[in-house]
Amino acid sequence: MKSLPRRAVLAAAMAACATAAFPAAAASWPERPLKIIVPYPPGGITDIVGRSIAERLSETLRQPVVVDNRAGAGGTIGASEAARATADGYTLFIGTSATNGTNPSTFKELRYKPDTDFAPVALLATAPLMIIVNPSVPAKTLPELVKYVKANPGKVNYASTGNGGSVHLTTELFALQTGTSLTHVVYKGSAPALNDLMGGHVQLMFDNVPSAAPLAAAGKVRALAVTSTKRTALAPDVPTVAETAVPNFESLSWIALYAPAGTPPAIVKQLNDAVNAGLKNAKLLTTFEKAGLDPVGGTPDSLARYQAAEIAKWADVVKTIKYVPE
Repeated sequence: MKSLPRRAVLAAAMAACATAAFPAAAASWPERPLKIIVPYPPGGITDIVGRSIAERLSETLRQPVVVDNRAGAGGTIGASEAARATADGYTLFIGTSATNGTNPSTFKELRYKPDTDFAPVALLATAPLMIIVNPSVPAKTLPELVKYVKANPGKVNYASTGNGGSVHLTTELFALQTGTSLTHVVYKGSAPALNDLMGGHVQLMFDNVPSAAPLAAAGKVRALAVTSTKRTALAPDVPTVAETAVPNFESLSWIALYAPAGTPPAIVKQLNDAVNAGLKNAKLLTTFEKAGLDPVGGTPDSLARYQAAEIAKWADVVKTIKYVPE
């Protein structure tokens, strides 16, 4: 029998060593501090979730977990950096409904691919939007609003916080599913949009519940519905879109934990176990409740399926409204 070339023997030996070392490396993990990349500035909802879960992971894994805010370009800067990180379990990523849901359809070019560049760990939290209108709008319920918009096609203006963002796409999804026509007015942020809504310059807006609910309670805007399939604890008297106007309607902001693709499955399992335990922590639950967040958890596979469904859902909306990626 002909012997193998020396180079082939060495290659086989190196592969065998790597395979043998893999379980040992995973078993000893973590041996040093971890870093979580948050692709948005400090102080926002994504940052709050990132810091809350970092605290819980640090407690469980017995290693410091540092949050690294890498903001800019709709979350793509942080996502791109996380996608290129070494897949050893020491760099993690807080992905969102934008970075890992809508961005593939709303950006002309992405330097990362959500479905192949990340190893899903767990879905951390979801949050609905609230449909609010200026008090001058003659609609006390969502069905009344739909009727009013249909009677005034193109004459009802809605505010968004940016082209291709969650507010824009959610409003367009609502218009598609109710057969209505709304005029889009873009603002640079939620604050100026809300100011113009209260001033009557626009009539309608889908906004985050923590900022919208107090304005509704003060009578400055009127709350008609929330975009989750169940009511939110921050405004339990406000019905859902699904129960009032469009059955099964749902549009959620979501936040999840990822590792770079290729991270050892044993490490992903440890992270998943730590996340699911952390999502039961009383302090974390209080923080989430104040921020209008619902904790989720689950398996890496369930997150992968959820992400795939979200990417497909918003790709269909973008195609239908003929949105041109920027």
